[in-house]
Amino acid sequence: MKHYILLLLLSYSTFSFSQKVSSYKLTKDEIIQKELNGVSDFPIYKAFEYQDKGGVYELLFCENQKTISKKDTLNTKIQAISTMNDHGGFLEKWRINDLLENTEPKETNIWFWTKYCSTKDLDGDGYIDPIIVYGTRNEDNEIKRVKIITVYKNKKYAIRAVECDLDYCRSFKKDQNWNTLPQKIKTYVDQLLVKLRKEQDLLLKDG
Repeated sequence: MKHYILLLLLSYSTFSFSQKVSSYKLTKDEIIQKELNGVSDFPIYKAFEYQDKGGVYELLFCENQKTISKKDTLNTKIQAISTMNDHGGFLEKWRINDLLENTEPKETNIWFWTKYCSTKDLDGDGYIDPIIVYGTRNEDNEIKRVKIITVYKNKKYAIRAVECDLDYCRSFKKDQNWNTLPQKIKTYVDQLLVKLRKEQDLLLKDG
């Protein structure tokens, strides 16, 4: 009986360890120590390390910082990269690239909205489901585009929104495969949309 209980405890301990999910923000020193600066084409704005059943990963938010001044740092291109250390090198899992659009009114800045990004296991399967949020501003310093990308099992599911006071130039679209996501993830993103509308005074809807 004692051996049986011990076996159960060991099995539970192994199971619990394999289910461990964690995430934390890397400091500038940790970014340097892990030699992450060479992974992206652009400077790292923020970086996170997260662990799930698949291993330990780094999530890098990179912005090209095209115009830097005391008041503003303006970006024309961004990259988000998920990578893991692999025998002294880096194995890239996925990457997101975007840049300014040359449509009227012209966009002047694109940036990661990291306060709305997340690295959580949203559906409880032991794997983290990153949510990447970024936006653009136009010449009038108004938010023009908002993009929310959910990465589930290394596949991307996007919501694309264009803000505009007039109905004809406003849009809100989910990828066709959006409904294939687990319900818990869709519910989380729906709640995030409500938060964005409230806190940033955004419409995030079709005309």
